[in-house]
Amino acid sequence: MYGRRDVLRTGAALGLLAASPLLRAEAGSMPGGLRVRKIPSTGEALPVIGAGTSGSFEVEAGSAQYQQLKQVLQAFFAGGGKVIDTSPNYGGADAILGQLLAEGGWHRQCFIATKIAADSHDAAVAQWAQSLKSLRTEKVDLLQIHNLRDWQRQLPYAHELKQQGKTRYVGITHYLASGQDRVIEILRQHPLDFIQINYSVNSPEAAKELLPLAQDKGVAVLINRTFDDGRLFARVKGQALPAWAAEAGIGSWAQLFLKFALSHPAVTAVIPATGRPDRQLDQLKAGTGELLSEAQQQALIKQFA
Repeated sequence: MYGRRDVLRTGAALGLLAASPLLRAEAGSMPGGLRVRKIPSTGEALPVIGAGTSGSFEVEAGSAQYQQLKQVLQAFFAGGGKVIDTSPNYGGADAILGQLLAEGGWHRQCFIATKIAADSHDAAVAQWAQSLKSLRTEKVDLLQIHNLRDWQRQLPYAHELKQQGKTRYVGITHYLASGQDRVIEILRQHPLDFIQINYSVNSPEAAKELLPLAQDKGVAVLINRTFDDGRLFARVKGQALPAWAAEAGIGSWAQLFLKFALSHPAVTAVIPATGRPDRQLDQLKAGTGELLSEAQQQALIKQFA
């Protein structure tokens, strides 16, 4: 339910948006600006704070939640954000994203990452055509094979689309640590521009082999589930941040969880999802300032083990 409290919260967030020097600056253009990292295969720089659409963009066009998403994207792009990740099986989130980008005139500012989630070639072809229609574009920046679904057939198709100029980059995704061994196998044997995986304070397994391998292979990395689908916030409810957090410029648990992932040098960007502009503003701050030391990262892993 979207009520008076949400309206007040959105208004307050927009006030912060207008006042924030971070969000008046272009990414990386001033001290304290949003950090960027390069895609290894091309050298293209991307802001380290991206956005996801699963759940948060599964709303009805024109609804109060939809109007609030406009403010989320306004904050995101004004703050230097660029990468937005979606999928054709996120309950219509890609169509909502496409409509919002069109209404806001943000297509040129957006690095669109979407996915193939199909079980046959014909299904993938039809799905791809619908994805372009939903996103209101003729091409995307990154096309990923969703959770390795039928990847033996769909990865070659994605490379075909890249050759046709329909996508600039190709990748694969998974969202569980249990899928990372297969991601490693594919990464060793097939050319990729990106992988998207989970990595968080309570699921740091990727740092053991997968992230170093991506770094060695020159493959960009997007990180999902940095909040473990919100479960981490339940664990820290009512708890104070670590004593060193303020010294590291961290003002919230969300910033800390995001900065943990960004502190690994193989990580290109994180893609947290939100439907609230105040939370979007907060998340952007994680892309500024110093990263966590190895000791701080290990302390967090131990705390959330």
